[in-house]
Amino acid sequence: MPIDFQLPSDPPAQVQPASVPSFDDQYAGARALANGGQPELALAAYSALLTRSPGTPDVLVAELQPRPAVPSAGNPDVASAAGHAWGASLSSSWTDVGNGPRWNDQTASVRRYLANGSIGFETLRAHRFGEHDYAWALDAYTGLWRGAYANLRYQHSAASRLFPANSGRVEVWQALGGGWEASLSDDVLGFGSRVNLYGASIAKYVGNFYVQLRHQNIVSAGSHSTGQRLLGRWYYLGDADNYLELSVNSGRSDDPLSLVGGRARSGGGGLAWVRYFSPQWGGKIGATFSRTASGSGGGEPGLSFALYRRW
Repeated sequence: MPIDFQLPSDPPAQVQPASVPSFDDQYAGARALANGGQPELALAAYSALLTRSPGTPDVLVAELQPRPAVPSAGNPDVASAAGHAWGASLSSSWTDVGNGPRWNDQTASVRRYLANGSIGFETLRAHRFGEHDYAWALDAYTGLWRGAYANLRYQHSAASRLFPANSGRVEVWQALGGGWEASLSDDVLGFGSRVNLYGASIAKYVGNFYVQLRHQNIVSAGSHSTGQRLLGRWYYLGDADNYLELSVNSGRSDDPLSLVGGRARSGGGGLAWVRYFSPQWGGKIGATFSRTASGSGGGEPGLSFALYRRW
């Protein structure tokens, strides 16, 4: 029996191919994943970007890499930026303490970026209380297990008039997922009597913003004190280089290398602006204000400048 095939009165609609995201949309998606603390998905997006456009400049892909976790809140020393192998900086700061000459210090550094971290050499100079002192330091970052890295530092001063004769730091950071990170640290300062600064911090990236809360216990012979700092950064261009930073602190100084680690304070704050004018050159300008616990002599304003170069 013959089979009667009936054709439909209207031909079936053609299946429309799925729309392919534009290069710009794919680029923006990869950046959003990186900034949102999802490195695995971000790396997959990078691979797709390169497959689609093999001629994409390496600097563009490197720019998409997730911002490194920050013991500094986004510390650029953790990993290479935009594929550069070397970085150098020169910085200086001045603080008006009211009585006597202004305090000032300078730091020059050069850093080599490696596959799993970086290592830097620094020279430091300080002028306090009419005294000068010099020191040098080795400062390194290295990856550990998954989602973790460490900062190791050793510093030495031959004269040890202002700097400790020997000091060291160990800090370990661990990613917690969802843009969260936590760290534990111990700074050992070899003054006449040993000083330990035990620290703990929690930090989070939210889009182009970074917030960090750090607490420290400062312990020496016959003395114990604490310090807190809240720091926030806005990466206003959406990359890892350019940001505005605001910080407030209370208690004693939480910077063991600033030479005021054991000086009581009731509080203070700071504002800084970092801007890279090209992939190789950048700068920083900052201002600080602090007030002693006793309140005598009023506040202590300060200014700082830095120049960055990488290649």
